[in-house]
Amino acid sequence: MSMAEALEIFEGPVSGDDLVAEVVNLYPEAAEFLQSVGMHCVGCMAAHGETLYHACSVHGLNGAEVIRELNRIITG
Repeated sequence: MSMAEALEIFEGPVSGDDLVAEVVNLYPEAAEFLQSVGMHCVGCMAAHGETLYHACSVHGLNGAEVIRELNRIITG
C-alpha cells in the first residue's frame, strides 16, 4: 500500500483499530455494508472485541479497502 492510500484510509472517522461493534453502533449504515461483503458477525459477540482489521483478515477481506469504503459511506 502506498503512503497516499494509507492516508486516504485514515481520512475518515473509522480506522482498522476500531471495534466492529463500536463502528456499527456509531454508524448504523456500516452494518449493511459489512454484511454485504460477508461480515455477518456484526451482531455476534466477537464483534465486541474484534477490530475491523482483524475481522477483515478472518473473513479474507482487504482491510484497507473495507476501511476506505466504510469511510466513504459514513462521510457521504
